[in-house]
Amino acid sequence: MNSTLNVTSKPFTLKSVATDFKEITKAGLAVSVVFSSIAGYLLGVTSFSNLNWLTLLMLAVGGYCMVGASNAYNQVIEKDLDALMDRTKNRPVASGRMSPNRALFVASILTIIGLVLLYLINPKSAMFGAISIFLYTSIYTPLKTYTPLSVFVGAFPGAIPFMLGWVAATNDFGIEAGTLFLIQFFWQFPHFWAIGWFLYEDYEKAGFFMLPTGKKDTSTALQTVLYSVWLLIASLLPALGYTGRLFLTPIAAVFVAFIGLWMIYYAARLYKLRTSKAAKQLMLVSVSYITLLQLIYIFDKFLR
Repeated sequence: MNSTLNVTSKPFTLKSVATDFKEITKAGLAVSVVFSSIAGYLLGVTSFSNLNWLTLLMLAVGGYCMVGASNAYNQVIEKDLDALMDRTKNRPVASGRMSPNRALFVASILTIIGLVLLYLINPKSAMFGAISIFLYTSIYTPLKTYTPLSVFVGAFPGAIPFMLGWVAATNDFGIEAGTLFLIQFFWQFPHFWAIGWFLYEDYEKAGFFMLPTGKKDTSTALQTVLYSVWLLIASLLPALGYTGRLFLTPIAAVFVAFIGLWMIYYAARLYKLRTSKAAKQLMLVSVSYITLLQLIYIFDKFLR
């Protein structure tokens, strides 16, 4: 066994525990996912006066627990592979700071807490949370070393948070929740292909297939552009008036179109340049895009 995976002795302090917890749950990612869920919840409530702060708190904590659990399970499963990559070799389990058993215990506790909190909101929310964990850990994670289709599979749990917020607010999965799911589903592809491009060499060390063709080539770059276009189309669907209570005013649609064209521009730039720098820029733009999109949707709802 790789010696880097042996548990190393280190002072047991509150700071070290907090640091390892943040890393095992990937706190930055988890918070961004929670933001998506809160955005979906705000879009689902009929008015600001009907906002239930307790439900919102349970959604935020429960959502963090579910994402954190998925990331902890993932780091246990991929501990040997994480140790091979520069960007992941210092993770708690891969580096040996946390034993796999302790990480599994943390993941299990987070799963229980998350499911209970989401169930207290409504059973549908708990169901989608459980589906998310299952798909991420049991299908997406193992597929990463076998096929580029892993990104397609991973896009399903990745698209649940935005939709989950709507379900938490309405206890209903209809055209509105489906549209929110579709938006975040298409967003996954240019976002993760951009990451897979500029981290290609690092992923290659662990045998991960993150690009649709398996290579940094013209076809991969073209597919990134095409999915960015599909993302813009999906994001504008609420402006057409066919998505139930989820709709955009013409002014909001103009803003959505603007940021969508902004993202397509950077995807096209990757297609033209095919460099790691262009891929990293697209990744940063994609993060800004999904955040700005959700804010536009929210402001449009409450200011109209």
